[in-house]
Amino acid sequence: MSKALVVVESPAKAKTIEKFLGKNYTVKASMGHLRDLPKSQFGVDIENNFEPKYINIRGKGDLIKSLKEAAKNAGSIYLATDPDREGEAIAWHLAHLLNIPVVNACRIEFNEITKPAIQQAVKKPRPIDLSRVFAQQARRILDRIVGYKLSPLLWRKVRKGLSAGRVQSVAVRLICDREKEIQNFVPEEYWTITAKLKEKSSSKPFDAELVSIDGQKISIQDETQASAAVTELSQAEYSVADVKKRERKRNPYAPFITSSLQQEAARRIGFTSRKTMTVAQQLYEGLDIGSSGHVGLITYMRTDSTRVSELAQQDARQYIAGKHGTSYLPEKPPVYANKRSQDAHEAIRPTSVELPPEALISHLTKDQLKLYTLIWERFIASQMTAAVYDTMTIEIMAGRYKFRATGSQLKFPGFLAAFSHTGKGGAGSGETNEDSSISELDKDNLLPELTVGQKLKLAKLLPAQHFTEPPPRYTEASLVKILEEKGIGRPSTYAPTIETIVTRGYVRRVEKKFEPTELGFVVVDLLKDYFKKIVDVEFTAGMEDQLDDIADGDISWLEVLRQFYEPFNKDLVHAEEAIGHVELPVQVSDVKCENCGRMMVIKQGRYGDFLACPGFPECRNTKPLVKETGAKCPKCQGAVVERRTKRGKTFYGCENYPACDFTTWDTPLAEKCPQCGSFMVRHRFKNGGVTSRCSNAACPGNQAAMRNDEEKSTKVKRGKKSV
Repeated sequence: MSKALVVVESPAKAKTIEKFLGKNYTVKASMGHLRDLPKSQFGVDIENNFEPKYINIRGKGDLIKSLKEAAKNAGSIYLATDPDREGEAIAWHLAHLLNIPVVNACRIEFNEITKPAIQQAVKKPRPIDLSRVFAQQARRILDRIVGYKLSPLLWRKVRKGLSAGRVQSVAVRLICDREKEIQNFVPEEYWTITAKLKEKSSSKPFDAELVSIDGQKISIQDETQASAAVTELSQAEYSVADVKKRERKRNPYAPFITSSLQQEAARRIGFTSRKTMTVAQQLYEGLDIGSSGHVGLITYMRTDSTRVSELAQQDARQYIAGKHGTSYLPEKPPVYANKRSQDAHEAIRPTSVELPPEALISHLTKDQLKLYTLIWERFIASQMTAAVYDTMTIEIMAGRYKFRATGSQLKFPGFLAAFSHTGKGGAGSGETNEDSSISELDKDNLLPELTVGQKLKLAKLLPAQHFTEPPPRYTEASLVKILEEKGIGRPSTYAPTIETIVTRGYVRRVEKKFEPTELGFVVVDLLKDYFKKIVDVEFTAGMEDQLDDIADGDISWLEVLRQFYEPFNKDLVHAEEAIGHVELPVQVSDVKCENCGRMMVIKQGRYGDFLACPGFPECRNTKPLVKETGAKCPKCQGAVVERRTKRGKTFYGCENYPACDFTTWDTPLAEKCPQCGSFMVRHRFKNGGVTSRCSNAACPGNQAAMRNDEEKSTKVKRGKKSV
């Protein structure tokens, strides 16, 4: 009997699946796409119903030949590409290459690479879903139209090497619009007043915040008003007006979907979206975990569904009952709302609760373990009861002034017991935080037991000046969040979109926040003027909805393309005639060109800013743009300068490179080490901690300090559960 052939996308997945299926199956990998639109030409016949011209990808000839040979000798063929539109399209191309009729039941699908899931999938093959194929094809053609029609216009009018895209251009616009808000922001002064009050002279003081004056919400706008209030309050009598005790519940968050995983990985473990998806792919495809061999550790990581299978919920409930007790189990397994009614996928979760993170420490890399722990804890927590707090709110009157004090105490940890360490959260980022782990919010803040009418003693008044702050720049997490909220792109597009806008020089990462460049502003303004729909948030979100409708079989992919192309082509013709050459702003440096004497200008390149002679093409002199830190290299006493990696990350190194190889990720500080005289650096731990240390690794005092810092970091990382 001939063996059955199963074709998957990656060799790692093939190795894992072959072990599950046994000797009657041969599993081969397609290595992703085998056919695609050509890179060297447009590849879409607009006049002939947008007919795409697919070709075999260069370099895949031997692989295609190998798959065809295996298909000839196979008793049956199963196409087991990823369970999304992209995977469906790859299966469709494979069917074409292997001469499999699309009506044949050749497609198998699974959301996790486990033995039961794989064995069940081969029992239920289905025909290729052409609606999903057409949705992917429509997206590919839309992106090709924008990329191959609009990008050359930018090359001619602005600068070579630029690109435009339906999703990336909107992402750049969001970042530019936010930067303009920041630039136009006018801070407003306001004051707060905190009263430190005591139950009696010997008791510990507690804080109460001024909330209203004469029944009106507090509005103290300057020091004069604050001083007048403090003078009056200093003479006032303080008494308890109201005491409210309540029980507050904090519910767990849903298990991860792609976007929430990217956001939490950015906040808590400092991963970029690209790194998150790369590591998640490794966990999904399977890793060697010792005697068990290759095992897929998580379910499919490209999903916008929060659904969890009944079997996975039952396993989780058994684990929680055994680990924490039945009091941590809700009466029924929780169900979390999904944005779309089509819900074939599951949430991102561990494939087995019998593989907790601590059991995999010796089998996973540090990055794999960090992400797996994040996914594991989020899933287990999502199946647990809410955390319960006892809260107290005390209102205190001081004449016409009302103060409020709030306190809370964790009564029952609920889902918080699933978290092994304190997450970083978004501290200092100014963004909404969806960190579901134990945080500063969960620390007890106790108030004394007081009764209505009770008199209090004033220990101190603390007036404080504040200024309203502009909205923060987008971080990796908050950009993904806003893209998801506004329906721009889909989970699988966020990571490549972010990498593209950084690589093209439209934005740069500055202290983990996105800052638009002059090039980004110029291109966005040009697109706003001539291609409003391309950078229109609502239009782009509406296009995503139409692609979803194509996948559901509700509308024709050709009709969507026609409705987009006709007005776009008119805009393209108009822009070609109306736009002259756009001159980018030139920033003149204080560095003189040693070849011709001109003052060099700052230019943007693929890997960051650099200095170039304005006399080009007569003078082609260029040099790196050096930003000195004021620190001296501990190895050779050369200047320590700021540098950037090819992906835009900032690090610091000696100006004498490559003769001197000193580099550090830590930020140089002005102060000197008291023991060896080298400059100090600010070191950031991945769990959010910050410390100062000597830049000289050989410094006697540095060794002990580093050991102490690492010990502290480890303690914070492990954390003690707050019960």
